[in-house]
Amino acid sequence: MVVTQLPRFHYLVFKNPPPSFKFFPKPKVPIKSTASTLFSAPKSTLSTTEPIPITDFSLPDEPKLEISLDKLFIPPETQVSCDDSSLSTRILKGSNIVLSKYARDAQVVQAEFVKSSVRTEDCPSDGLPEFALVGRSNVGKSSLLNSLVRRKRLALTSKKPGKTQCINHFRINDSWYLVDLPGYGYASAPQELRTDWGKFTKDYFINRSTLVSVFLLIDASIPAKKIDLEYASWLGQNQVPMTLIFTKCDKRKKKKNGGKRPEENVKDFQELICGFFQTVPPWIMTSSVTNQGRDEILLHMAQLRNYWLKH
Repeated sequence: MVVTQLPRFHYLVFKNPPPSFKFFPKPKVPIKSTASTLFSAPKSTLSTTEPIPITDFSLPDEPKLEISLDKLFIPPETQVSCDDSSLSTRILKGSNIVLSKYARDAQVVQAEFVKSSVRTEDCPSDGLPEFALVGRSNVGKSSLLNSLVRRKRLALTSKKPGKTQCINHFRINDSWYLVDLPGYGYASAPQELRTDWGKFTKDYFINRSTLVSVFLLIDASIPAKKIDLEYASWLGQNQVPMTLIFTKCDKRKKKKNGGKRPEENVKDFQELICGFFQTVPPWIMTSSVTNQGRDEILLHMAQLRNYWLKH
C-alpha cells in the first residue's frame, strides 16, 4: 500500500466545521515564488551567525513515539508502505512527520529582522516563502523563534503576554522568512494595544500567497484550551496549511493543573481535533529550554519550503 499526501489546499481538509464558525473562501493563488524583487528590506545591524548543525534525528538509544501509519504526516511525492522496515528511521523525533527527499538546506546561517507590518499588503513583497508562528500570548513564540536561529534576542521576549502587536518578518539566509504574529487569547492586554484579530491576522492567513504553512503553537504542559481548538479548527476550515507545535514539553504540572504529562496533553489535543480533519496535521513536540524539536522544525520547514519552491 502506498500513502501519499497532497500539498497546500488538500492536506488539511475540514470535515465538520462547528456552526459558530464563519466560512471565508480561500482565494485560488498560484503556489510558487515570484521571480522579480519588488521590495528591498533594510539591512539589520545583527551579524551573521554560525551555521546551525542539524543533529541526528534517529538516534537508536532515544525513545520513539509509537505512531500508526494512518497518523503520520507524509509529505508530497513521498511513498510509504506498510512493510517498510526503515520507516521508523525516517520519522522526525518527537513528531509524526516523515522525512522526504526535499529535507535539505535546513541550516540557519543568517537571520535578521526586516520589518513590522500592520496590514497584509505592507508585508515584504519579494516573493520569498514564509512560515508564520502563532499561538496564545504566553505560549512562547518569541522564545521558540530565538531557539530556531540560536539568538537570545532576535525576537524580544516579554514577561507581559500580548507584546507582539504587528506582523514581524525575520529573513533567514536571505531566502525565506520566519513571521511572528500577534498572540491571541490574553484578555488582560491593554485595550489600546489590542488588534481585531478577525481583520488583521485572518486577512494575512487568507490573502498571503507566499505563506507556506502556519505553525500553531500549543502549550503541552496544560490541558487543551478551547481557544486553541477553535483556532486549529478555523485554520482547517479555511484550508490554511498548518503544523502543530507543542511547546513547553519539558514541564511537568501538578495534579491541580491537570496532572498529565506533556505527551498525554499532546495526544488529548490531537484526539479533540481529529474529527474536524480528513487527514492528520503534522505535529512536533518542542522545548525552548532544552531545544527539543528545534532541528526537527528546521527539517520540516526545509522540506515544505523546497517543495513549495519547486511547484
